[in-house]
Amino acid sequence: MGCAFLAAAIAPGTAAPAAMVRNDHGQLTVAADSPLAARLSVTPVTLVSLSRTIPVPGEVRAEPSRSLSVMTPVAGSIVSLPVSPGDPVTRGQVVAELMSGDMAQAATDVAKARAALDYAHRALVRAQGVASAGGAATRDVESARSTWLQAQAEDDRATARMAALRASAGYQAGQGGVIRLTAPIDGIVSAVNTAPGAFVTDPTAPLLAITGTQEVWAVAAVPENLADALHVGQQTEIDVPALPGRTAHGAIAAIEPVLHADTRTLQARVVLANGDGALKPGMFATLTVLTPQPPRIMVPQSALLMNNDTVTVFVEVAPHTYRRRGIEIVYDDGDLCEVTSGLSAGERVVTQGAVLLNDD
Repeated sequence: MGCAFLAAAIAPGTAAPAAMVRNDHGQLTVAADSPLAARLSVTPVTLVSLSRTIPVPGEVRAEPSRSLSVMTPVAGSIVSLPVSPGDPVTRGQVVAELMSGDMAQAATDVAKARAALDYAHRALVRAQGVASAGGAATRDVESARSTWLQAQAEDDRATARMAALRASAGYQAGQGGVIRLTAPIDGIVSAVNTAPGAFVTDPTAPLLAITGTQEVWAVAAVPENLADALHVGQQTEIDVPALPGRTAHGAIAAIEPVLHADTRTLQARVVLANGDGALKPGMFATLTVLTPQPPRIMVPQSALLMNNDTVTVFVEVAPHTYRRRGIEIVYDDGDLCEVTSGLSAGERVVTQGAVLLNDD
């Protein structure tokens, strides 16, 4: 797209001859105290680093490690469910209680195993004492030792079973087989799939779900033709239509290595802090990826002049002395225009009032 050029020219006779003098080398020298000099602005040419912006659609998602289901390890009846969807919970907080025959049996097994282990240990000590006094055969000691080892193995099995059932510390069989389920993370209860009085028979069925929202993911669906333009570490701006005027910033943390066959897109992930919980999983979002470009020579469009289809600028070659120079441009970028040849960084060009020197 071509630049908009300031093409007005001064009509013959409108510039005061004393204000501008052409020397033998094609240079225009303007008197320092003339009105014309006061209307000229000269600016150094600089290299400008711009970023290409790539907007892609996406959504806010809960971080998988912060979105967990609470399930019961045993069958049982729900006797207490003190939370509802939307309630905040902290790690370790009781969110459900079940009455379970399996739990009661496990607790009984632990008690029996510990009693048997204690009896076997006392029998072994007694046999060893008798043997040391010369009143028992060696095989009696070995038999007692074998019984003690078996009791120890059974105690280990029962204790491991209880630990697998996630029993609360200090659980005793006399409590009637109640198992307490606790929140594994800090978060918000996002779903409840049961109710007090329900009997749970499937230990793989989630009773409720808890989602941690202190951090969330903004996941972009990157089209196949833009896949090469995105890289881990690139900065992004995330806008959520549900939160107008709020823009989040973050770097791309990961990009999936495989395209989704149905949409022909890659998913790029940005991790966002969400301390106030305003970003809700499931919200639509637009991720604008900022792709740095090589530095370019840019000049204001007000410095450009059109002369017989040639783009020129006035370059200051000495104080108050200017020479016209042809340049090449490629496209505009707002108020600036990129110069591909004819100028170098550090040169000074007339950016305001250049049309007043355009006497050709």
